[in-house]
Amino acid sequence: MKQEIQNTIEAIEKDKVILYPTDTIWGIGCDATCEKAVQRIYEIKNRVATKSMIILVSDVEMLKNYVEYVPEKAIEIIKNQTRPTTIIYEGAKNLAKNVVSSDGTIAIRVVDNEFCKELIRTYKKPIVSTSANLSGEPSPTSFKEISNAILDNVDYIVNLHREKISTVASKIIKISGEEIIVIRE
Repeated sequence: MKQEIQNTIEAIEKDKVILYPTDTIWGIGCDATCEKAVQRIYEIKNRVATKSMIILVSDVEMLKNYVEYVPEKAIEIIKNQTRPTTIIYEGAKNLAKNVVSSDGTIAIRVVDNEFCKELIRTYKKPIVSTSANLSGEPSPTSFKEISNAILDNVDYIVNLHREKISTVASKIIKISGEEIIVIRE
């Protein structure tokens, strides 16, 4: 795993797009602070640039570097989550402009997956995580379901967990004041 992390970081540092196993399904990613790399993901997925993507961070401390304010409720949810949970925060900062929603919000998940956590911790920056499919197509539940249109256009494919099957995307919630709004169960 150590070599895969190093290979992945080398690609990300060169503004490349990666295909990698996340704590949910296989994802397409890049440095979340690099507009050029984020733009390539939109192009690879044939996705409109107005739809923002999820960002992965290694821990709550890293999260605090990319949003203006982390509500106490969010920290509580992160600490007690029983499945991967993405939270939409207001006041995104220090991220590529084209990864942030037009209203200034950003969807971020603190990962609980050994590979992703160590990759992000070692890289010291957040990475983009969007499903490894063309826009409008179903998300693949395993590596073997990823289309050639994706495989042929990413710059680096992580050689780990290719046999893993996952049908669970993350839960997505938004915290607005005292209210918790479930976007995706």
